[in-house]
Amino acid sequence: MYQTGGIIKETLDSIQRHDLVLPAIQREFVWDHKKICRLFDSLMQGYPFGIFLYWQVEPENSGKFKFYDFVLNYHQRDDAHCPELPDMPNQKLTAVLDGQQRLTALNIGLRGSMAWKRPKLWWTSPHAFPTRRLYLDLLWKPDEDEEGRKYLFDFLTDEQSRDRENWFPVGQILSMGGGPSMGRWLEERLPQKSVDQAYETLDKLHSVVHRDPLVTYYEEKGQELDKVLQIFIRMNDGGTPLSHSDMLLSIAVAQWTDHDARKEIHTLVDELNRIGIGFSFSKDWVLKAGLMLSDIGSVGFKVDNFNRENMDIFENKWEYIKRALTLTVQLVYSFGFSRQNLSAYNAILPVAYYLYKKNPGEAYLTSSRFEQDRQAIREWLIRSLLKSGIWGSGLDTLLTALRRVIIESNDSVFPVSKIRRAMASRGRSLVFEEEELEDLADMQYGDRRTFALLSLAFPLVNLRNQFHIDHIFPVSQFTKPRLEVAGIPDDKIDDFSQRKNGLANLQLLEGAENNEKRAKLPAEWLSQTYSDPVSRQYYENIHMLGDVPKTITKFDTFYEARRARLKTKIEELLGR
Repeated sequence: MYQTGGIIKETLDSIQRHDLVLPAIQREFVWDHKKICRLFDSLMQGYPFGIFLYWQVEPENSGKFKFYDFVLNYHQRDDAHCPELPDMPNQKLTAVLDGQQRLTALNIGLRGSMAWKRPKLWWTSPHAFPTRRLYLDLLWKPDEDEEGRKYLFDFLTDEQSRDRENWFPVGQILSMGGGPSMGRWLEERLPQKSVDQAYETLDKLHSVVHRDPLVTYYEEKGQELDKVLQIFIRMNDGGTPLSHSDMLLSIAVAQWTDHDARKEIHTLVDELNRIGIGFSFSKDWVLKAGLMLSDIGSVGFKVDNFNRENMDIFENKWEYIKRALTLTVQLVYSFGFSRQNLSAYNAILPVAYYLYKKNPGEAYLTSSRFEQDRQAIREWLIRSLLKSGIWGSGLDTLLTALRRVIIESNDSVFPVSKIRRAMASRGRSLVFEEEELEDLADMQYGDRRTFALLSLAFPLVNLRNQFHIDHIFPVSQFTKPRLEVAGIPDDKIDDFSQRKNGLANLQLLEGAENNEKRAKLPAEWLSQTYSDPVSRQYYENIHMLGDVPKTITKFDTFYEARRARLKTKIEELLGR
């Protein structure tokens, strides 16, 4: 049934009363703050809002299904999921099948807040996710804006909003009456000459929220979940807003009987991402891992893989899958990996399948009994991460083949040789040719594979501690003025600067040591940290530093000598 004439304020009231809810087959909120701002600008300009698709759930059926609330105060790390609603039997509900992102954007912009990570801060920092609310600049005049904006919306912290009298907190429009109340608000804050322009903008916002009939929707009245699921998939299939894995998760949600698939999968993703200093696993990865560990057909995201029979298998094995994935990520973290340096998350799926089959328990992480096994996995994983193209196209076929190798293997340890042969037969050899070794020896700081290569070359480093990739000769020493003062000839300055981020000028340092070293030249830091000649010599040897010059003038000689040593070491490790 087609309906027109809904008001945004009334729609938000319905969300607040939980008359308008999200069915479990819906995905999470995925818009960022910029997209929310663009939506509000479009509404102010009078652009079409789009048609929504609602599902009317009758009171006698509302207790049969799982429903969620709309996100209100989004927090990228701590509160990114739709809140779970309690069972609501015998209530007439309206569930949103299409339009969740737009409605959530309105809910956040008019009633809530957003907190996303500030750049360059750790995810664990208490200051990394400041709360921001939506504001509108009432006096902004557009220039030639390539995006066609006419109204400037932005999310600001409380601190940013201070002393910006022309920025209106958008949420206040919900409780603000028209006409006189808006005029009084403006006159208390703005010079009289600015009030007219500001009033025109504010009145437009008031009209969009309180008066304009913008919410148009089609309402489905059928009560069969399978029919609703098909409508949901057809509405979203082929469109970029909803990924194929989102639809497959929706199918799992509809078919699991003893677990809430949506809650279970999102909770596991969050738990995995909190291991160590943090990872960036996604529901897509967990779904693919579930297909692999459940021994369901191929590992691909195909609708045929998500039939009722396979989803029963997936659900029945879910607790074992969770344990195996958690153990796998803990193991990978013990190798020193995190969101900063794990360059291919799918690379650990064969490891997860092996541990799922082996089921060794948490003792696997530390027991000397499994030391050989852990080292075999570590070396194989690093090789696969360093080799270009291993985890790219044809991934599903490769993972399915590696799963078969592990099933058929009777080895007591991770079957590295058999896995490598299977990979090589599919054009994914883990032997590195001379040109590849040269490229690795010239790897640059910032390449996500750099940590993996350094950790392989320097196995004596205890990676259970938090390690940084450190510049042996600090970057701050390579500015042109400093190099000139140090006496570096003009024709060598560019060469020095280009080499500063090269592998031969990098080492792994524990976080505390790195903070102590900071901008000190290596010879000075070594003499202060290792005053005993024996301990200093040991450090220089295990880090392959060779003769460390006291000044930067011989950096090029140091660099070339260490690069040659590293190249030989890398060839010994990977050229076979």
